[in-house]
Amino acid sequence: MSNAQGRRVVVGADFAGFELKEEVKRHLEERGWVVTDLTPERDGVPMYHRVGFVVGSRISERQFEKGLIFCGSGMGIHIAASRCPHVHAAVCESVETARRAATANNANVLALGAFYTAPRLANAMADAFLDHSLGDGYESWEGFYDYHKIGYDETESFDYAAYKANGFCVVDPAEAELGAEPCGLAF
Repeated sequence: MSNAQGRRVVVGADFAGFELKEEVKRHLEERGWVVTDLTPERDGVPMYHRVGFVVGSRISERQFEKGLIFCGSGMGIHIAASRCPHVHAAVCESVETARRAATANNANVLALGAFYTAPRLANAMADAFLDHSLGDGYESWEGFYDYHKIGYDETESFDYAAYKANGFCVVDPAEAELGAEPCGLAF
């Protein structure tokens, strides 16, 4: 299995995100990442949602642990990727949200919008996302990991029909107590 721990990542972009993808890809390769680019040529790149599907499918099939996707806003490609099973995509516009997507939400796909994200910021966001995992940096926050792991697990196994049949309530919800926020925690 290819994964982030093995410093392997899958990427893809539509026409609007192509140049930003190229910059981030160069940056990651310089840092020792093996980047599998599913849209290596600008000519003929698929529409944003189809790129989301193809990158998302590589995550769904467990060929990669994490992926990066690029379009104009990050929104459309993120929605499409999230339609693939086991994909938890996040649209981020700051280093802090990219890190938090990985550490609190266990996101496995980062969507970036080239219309709104400068290359150096995108590089830093990719680093923050790829270099962190669920719970990283929050070890001193009692219950943080357990609380967020429940959120991830319930989202991963969400069954809308069962949810609806249960009066629009989660069936057998798990519980975890989140301790007091540690002093000095900025985000």
